[in-house]
Amino acid sequence: MTRAVRGVGRRHLLLVAGASAAALARPAIVTAQTADAIRIGHLTPRTGFLGPLGEFAVLAADLAVDEINAAGGVMGRRIELLKEDSVNPQTASTKAERMIERDRVACIVGEISSASALTIAQVTARTGTMFVNTGANSDALRGSNCNRSMFHVESQNSMYVKSVGRSFLQEGLVKGKKWYSLTADYAFGHDLLRVAKRFMEGNGGQFAGDDLVPTDATDFSAYLLKIRDSKPDLVVINLAGNQITNFLKQYAEFGLTYPVGGFGFDTALAWAAGKGNFVGTWPVVWHHLIDTPGSKAFVAAFTKKYNKPPENQAWGDYVAAKIVAQAVNELKSLESPKIIAHFEKGAKFDLLKTRQGYFRASDHQLMHEMYAIKALPAAQIKNQWDIFTSSGPVPGPNEDLEIIAATKEENSCTFPS
Repeated sequence: MTRAVRGVGRRHLLLVAGASAAALARPAIVTAQTADAIRIGHLTPRTGFLGPLGEFAVLAADLAVDEINAAGGVMGRRIELLKEDSVNPQTASTKAERMIERDRVACIVGEISSASALTIAQVTARTGTMFVNTGANSDALRGSNCNRSMFHVESQNSMYVKSVGRSFLQEGLVKGKKWYSLTADYAFGHDLLRVAKRFMEGNGGQFAGDDLVPTDATDFSAYLLKIRDSKPDLVVINLAGNQITNFLKQYAEFGLTYPVGGFGFDTALAWAAGKGNFVGTWPVVWHHLIDTPGSKAFVAAFTKKYNKPPENQAWGDYVAAKIVAQAVNELKSLESPKIIAHFEKGAKFDLLKTRQGYFRASDHQLMHEMYAIKALPAAQIKNQWDIFTSSGPVPGPNEDLEIIAATKEENSCTFPS
């Protein structure tokens, strides 16, 4: 699946590369925006294995837009959010083009699948429309497939690996150890496995086994037998969406006790796995227990509106909408080239954490803090939501935010000219 999508992506980018500069030289938001509302397109998977995360994304985007409009909107105009299920890479591309050409959206926000994010980015590169990625992790989107119209609120795979990797190193689970990994068999997973192997081998460990798992797999018994036979020091789960929940439940049923962790995670999956099933150490971009005024206000508003706390995908879409609104109000402009230049100059944004963040000019990755969460023992869990403890922010307060991001040597981006 990944190879097919990437192949299409490269051929398509060759066709549109020459048009990209011209597209970026003109406003993406044109006269079809009415005087009453500014339209923003929101694309994210709401069905399939990523559907549970997509639903949190939609709820958070709605909340952000409600708050923006209640505070006076953008340049005195309200925002209208046009929402669609992106479904798969082909459908995502079609819907992105329709939003831009027919609905005249100002920009597109969202997505979780790295494969779908690539096809959306190909459309926005051709039209000169800004795309803010809120959930797709692949380093390649910030490297070989980067383009100047795409920005990433979601962390790249390298940031996930380096953040939780610190915890694995501290726990003595890397040097001289062997891991068994299960990885989602699509663009996100292939990229994450490559980054995970680079980390593991660079720190003196090795893989006892690594299996690519189809995204429609629901029965993990064959993999659990292989894990049992290999006797690993750590079981690394690089699956995606509700596959992680299903695996954790089956792992508990199987009675295996090897340490568990992973390099990509969403707290909604921990909640779905539930008390006694959720185990291990995992990286997240944000969680509902972060003790800052901004996070507390977001959690309170989300919980009041939806009767449950937000999880980290919700954070991404909420923050992305606020970033776009802030930039437009600061610039008093809806023109994508001006907003892109504003981001590239290091504009700072409140991300509900202890430090402000900014987009790195070289690859448009948002630089911000991350966290490693660790499952609480079942006996210590008091409710269905607060089922883990958290590290402090990573990087620490005296470290450069970019220390956990991919270096240019690890993942080089050259924007098409």
